Amino acid sequence: MFILDRMLVGTLRFVLDKIAVAADQQLNDETALRERLLVAQLQVELGELTDEEFRLVEDDVVQRLRDIQEARDRDADDRGAVGGVSVETTFDEEA
Repeated sequence: MFILDRMLVGTLRFVLDKIAVAADQQLNDETALRERLLVAQLQVELGELTDEEFRLVEDDVVQRLRDIQEARDRDADDRGAVGGVSVETTFDEEA
């Protein structure tokens, strides 16, 4: 009985972890956020959203995009990555 309970809890934990990862990916998906903004723009044009409601959606989407970019920058800094351009040069000793 104890083994069965333990297997049930382990399976439930696995499923909940997968759901949490999927939800986090969807919340942090830049493409989905941009699509949400496009849908909101279409809703304004169709009269389904007011300008004020659109601004609220726009503010939320823009803030989430900024948060994603800041998190990406922090991760790059933590790994020691440096942005910029890499240049390789060679010198001819005869010159």
